[in-house]
Amino acid sequence: MKTKRLVGLIATLTLVGAVAAAATEAERLDSEVGDAMEMFRASGRKVQQLFDTAYGYAIFPSVVKGAVGIGAAAGRGQVYERGALVGTAKLTQVTVGAQLGGQSYAEVIFFETPKAFDEFREGKTAMSADASAVAASSGASAAAKYQHGVLVFTMAKSGLMFEASIGGQHFKFTPVAASSPVPAATQAPPEGAAPPPSEAPVPSP
Repeated sequence: MKTKRLVGLIATLTLVGAVAAAATEAERLDSEVGDAMEMFRASGRKVQQLFDTAYGYAIFPSVVKGAVGIGAAAGRGQVYERGALVGTAKLTQVTVGAQLGGQSYAEVIFFETPKAFDEFREGKTAMSADASAVAASSGASAAAKYQHGVLVFTMAKSGLMFEASIGGQHFKFTPVAASSPVPAATQAPPEGAAPPPSEAPVPSP
């Protein structure tokens, strides 16, 4: 009996620890995305307007990329639809070619239409091999236009790399957890419904 209780206690503590770690990771990502968003908004009027006018966007505050011939990159971010957080996304990339070095940069993907956004959410968005992003702080950013409903900006954070294209990027979307339902006892009655009968008072003896 004592062994079963001990096993149960260990399992409970492990679960609590995992939940706490996940919450801490989510808070850290939220903070990093907020910082990256401010950085992109400050880079120029074009990007600032896109945050306000795009149907949706995915922002990755730190994409870490390294390569010696074969390159790989990875990053996590948040996804917004009409300005509301709807999920998180994981970015992965593998490239082959003349490349050397390492780089850390932020990336934001704007979606012009619901169709482009839904394709990303369904995992159908993948950057073609020759795809390239616009440097948010460059003069070219002001003239940047959507291509197939998608427009990508990057901003270098550290490092130097000979090849820094976004070709070969793939994404996996995870929706945010649905909020807990309101208990029936606290839910408001349907409009027009009669209020529940009140208990009759107990007569005094």
